[in-house]
Amino acid sequence: MSRPGAPTVLVVGGAGYIGSHMLAALLDAGYGVVTLDDLSRGHREFVLDGAFVQGGCGDAPTLDRLFAEHRIDAVMHFAAWALVGESVARPLDYYRNNVGATAVLLDRMLAHGVKTFIFSSTCAVYGEPERVPIDEDHPTRPTNPYGTTKLAAERMLADAARAHGLAFASLRYFNAAGAHPERPLGERHDPETHLIPLVLQVAAGKRERIAVLGADYPTRDGTCVRDYVHVCDLAQAHLLALERLLAGQPGGIYNLGSSRGYTVREVIELARTVTGHPIPSTDAPRRPGDPAVLVASPGKARRELGWQPRFAALETIVETAWAWHRREAGA
Repeated sequence: MSRPGAPTVLVVGGAGYIGSHMLAALLDAGYGVVTLDDLSRGHREFVLDGAFVQGGCGDAPTLDRLFAEHRIDAVMHFAAWALVGESVARPLDYYRNNVGATAVLLDRMLAHGVKTFIFSSTCAVYGEPERVPIDEDHPTRPTNPYGTTKLAAERMLADAARAHGLAFASLRYFNAAGAHPERPLGERHDPETHLIPLVLQVAAGKRERIAVLGADYPTRDGTCVRDYVHVCDLAQAHLLALERLLAGQPGGIYNLGSSRGYTVREVIELARTVTGHPIPSTDAPRRPGDPAVLVASPGKARRELGWQPRFAALETIVETAWAWHRREAGA
């Protein structure tokens, strides 16, 4: 139930993994919410409350009707496609969805007088890092179309800010993981490409083994190093960024992560401990476009947003994800 006089937020992609957790955080904070999702990759049951409109963010007539029917104070955009390998195989589709549709969304929201925008971005904009941990001043040289399209959208936001007074924050997160500890929300993709849910699917008996994509990287055990951040902590950072913009303070770009990296083999071993299952693994070729190491420097988000992750430990992240997978399996 929204609190009287609370702003109303349009959550684009609110039926997806991160968007649905954002929706839950907004509801818990008393905001009014409207969800827009075409359900091509989201799940209607993840939209816990508030108005729901089925449609894409590149659909101008749908957007015009939505903005005319609802008093929207801010937009949060989670509707990008985010599969690295798919982006390499289908780059034009990624430009169409991640850049073209975002341009339509910005055009229509500005036409209706909405000038507050929170963008779900990614560490993929950095590419192969020159230094670790990665701060916001690190050069942006993405190595795959997914990262390139996200960076293009960020530059579009900056141009819209200069031309039209758009207030925006872009949150570049590292590896989103985990599940809501209290709500029926978790990570459900088809196909699934993220490491933690794939590993837990092995533990749940849905897969025979986990494929380690690349064992010849220049890391401590030859596998990729990634920084994991709990999805509820991501949602909290978005909420803090929204409150900052609504208070009239400047936005910006923020990295969201833990500043600690784990190899693929370390994640698998931790999952074995959490689940009590052996989780067989096998080595496989590298995935195209994957950098060896991605670890965040989240100091700016902590300083400017006051962001304090509640679920920082990787063990906690895996435990919440495992609880979700067990509920999904009816265990």
